[in-house]
Amino acid sequence: MPINPPIRILQNLCSRRAHIVLTSLIPGRRCAEPVLPPNLPAQPTGDACADARRLTLMTVESSLCMRLHRPGETLVMEQRPVPAPGPRQVLLKVSACGVCRTDLHLIDGELPDPRLPIVPGHEIVGRVIACGEGTHYSLGTRLGVPWLGYTCGVCDFCSSGRENLCDQAEFTGYLLDGGYAEHVVADARYCFELPDTIDDEHAAPLLCAGLIGYRSWRMVEHARHLGIYGFGAAAHLIAQVAIHKGQSVYAFTRAGDTTAQSFAKQLGAHWAGSSDERPPVLLDAAIIFAPVGELVPLALQAVRKGGSVICGGIHMSDIPSLPYSLLWGERSIRSVANLTRRDGMEFLALAGEIGIRPTIETLPLARANDALARLRAGALSGAAVLIP
Repeated sequence: MPINPPIRILQNLCSRRAHIVLTSLIPGRRCAEPVLPPNLPAQPTGDACADARRLTLMTVESSLCMRLHRPGETLVMEQRPVPAPGPRQVLLKVSACGVCRTDLHLIDGELPDPRLPIVPGHEIVGRVIACGEGTHYSLGTRLGVPWLGYTCGVCDFCSSGRENLCDQAEFTGYLLDGGYAEHVVADARYCFELPDTIDDEHAAPLLCAGLIGYRSWRMVEHARHLGIYGFGAAAHLIAQVAIHKGQSVYAFTRAGDTTAQSFAKQLGAHWAGSSDERPPVLLDAAIIFAPVGELVPLALQAVRKGGSVICGGIHMSDIPSLPYSLLWGERSIRSVANLTRRDGMEFLALAGEIGIRPTIETLPLARANDALARLRAGALSGAAVLIP
């Protein structure tokens, strides 16, 4: 059969050159086999979808990324070959990548055994430009890539719906190259399709700040009075969920951070003050997003008997010694680790339904170090998003 479906030429302009990506427009057809050399047929085969794959990548040669070589150092902008997707993987052209506090923990050496050199970034939005074997996304599909990048699928945790605790898990931007780059390869099984109502830049923070915030909130979703300590990227997203669900939110910030307190009130917080203040009522629960162990006893003091304190970060400074009386009365402390794909599907559907709107500041990829410095200094309201 001759090749006569329409082919669309997408010119993906960047600072150095134009990439030409050819994408099949055949309705309902999906390309599941590899599309990168050396597996491409050298000549047209007569099969329209196969021939569209053969032409998919013709001039993509190299890609920019921001790479960490040693903890404690700044990221370095480098050129690298465009990564090729393996089995069950997709290659994405990155359109936006959020800057997360976990990236700071990685760069500051607070996370053990990163796979160096590494490209950080795990709040990635991009579009499929190539597929590995066994992958069934259409070319051009918009996907989000989160922190959880791989699990074994067979251990007790994976088999019981707790894949976030898998001992063999691998994480984007930590053990797998992430989205501070023009292109990224990801396991298609751990990617999410995103709500059409949210653009690329605003979707990016949902993929970690939103997902970890959601998993933390699910543990206290029935609390009437909810405290949130550290009002940054995760807090400003999950506060919107809590307020939508009818909870009263009490926002705690650094002492004197009136900007963050005003921001919280603008989003609908019932009260906002510094972390060493007592709220006007006893809390039913509190979530701590700030990586500060000293906040744990303060939160316990603010929580009524039977309440919970949820530690929502991947890293926290040491929790100081505290009297048992703060914990007594069936109060509890619980941590949150990573996310599951179910968390992602639930939260992204909810975000689209209720219209969660992240507050963002966009910066070019080359200014990743500036974005990280501003995050470290507490100079961001909401989230920073890098645009390649």
